[in-house]
Amino acid sequence: MDLANILGLITGTGLILIGNVLEGGHTSSLMQMTAFIIVGGGTLGSVMVCYPGRDLKKSVSDLKLCFKPPKMPVEETIELIVGMARVARKDGLLALERNLADIQDPFMKRYLMQIIDGIESDMLKDAMETEIFLAEEDLKISSKVWEGAGGFSPTIGIIGAVLGLIHTMQNLADPSKVGAGIAVAFVATVYGVGLANLFFMPWGTKIKRVAQLQATYREMIMVGLLALQAGHNPKVIEDKLRIYIMDGGGKEEKKEEE
Repeated sequence: MDLANILGLITGTGLILIGNVLEGGHTSSLMQMTAFIIVGGGTLGSVMVCYPGRDLKKSVSDLKLCFKPPKMPVEETIELIVGMARVARKDGLLALERNLADIQDPFMKRYLMQIIDGIESDMLKDAMETEIFLAEEDLKISSKVWEGAGGFSPTIGIIGAVLGLIHTMQNLADPSKVGAGIAVAFVATVYGVGLANLFFMPWGTKIKRVAQLQATYREMIMVGLLALQAGHNPKVIEDKLRIYIMDGGGKEEKKEEE
């Protein structure tokens, strides 16, 4: 579970509401169902026009990656590949069949099986590069959907505010309703900007980052498997793979798993 994401949402929303109260505002004044319907419905409609149904469904499904990113145990994977390189160097590639049961990552397992089956390295590399690229692009579509929602919602919020002001202007004969009407009108703007900057845009950015990290992790696996297939020295393979550990990333992933 990504606690930073949850804490970020709670901190951002909570402090804004606390600041509103400290300024003399009331939280109840921000609870306007009409404004929420205008902003939420307008934003949803705009996104539906931009993207096909498959992309919309996938963007909702991929939202879980913001709260629970896929496990990428870099350190453990390096140790596993180096260990298999030692076995292959001593007993041959066919001896790696007994390691298949220890591999949890489907990407690594699938292509290790192809190595054992004797698939040529050029074909193997092309297949892995294609899968890595397509998987990253697929996740980036979900990212673009949420970023698109973040771009539309502030504008829809302004539309909601204008609609509220039009309604207020119709009641100018009763000055007692003007102030309250204007306040309600601008709630739609708060919803639009708030949803964009606290939810939609951060979610899109987070999914894009997960896509990048997963692509890099799989690239590391590809480099390791190709080196293993080529019969490189296990120490050379380990040094090559440790380039992918930056800022203690492997240790962080290991801690997160625990």
